[in-house]
Amino acid sequence: MKPRVLVLDDDLEFTQLLEYNLGRLGCETLVTHNGMQALQMARAELPDVILVDIMLPDLDGLSVCEILYAQPSTRDIPVFILSALDESWARTRRSRARFAEYFTKPVDLKALGRSVLAAAQERHARLLANIAPQQLHPR
Repeated sequence: MKPRVLVLDDDLEFTQLLEYNLGRLGCETLVTHNGMQALQMARAELPDVILVDIMLPDLDGLSVCEILYAQPSTRDIPVFILSALDESWARTRRSRARFAEYFTKPVDLKALGRSVLAAAQERHARLLANIAPQQLHPR
């Protein structure tokens, strides 16, 4: 199963770079450039991993993370922050935002790719583990 990655960043060139590199790893990439659209896409598409920039034109990335975590349908999707800001800035909101990893721009694309694939594989395994017992013991 192809990992599905939602990318939220307002930098068009950066999203194209991510889309290209994730595609080379076999990922299907969904791209958006604003927070509200990302929230809608996350609920509709349920990607395996979400990559979020912090500084966005409409809704900051940490607020996006907080909303994703507050919703049962998106709570368990791993979210990676990709930002030019130092991680210490985001630590103050980490308990509410609940992001899985933090990558400082410029991003090490190989490390990001490894993390995305590992997170997607782990998510697939969790989903299969939740489905299998129900199929074995139908009500």
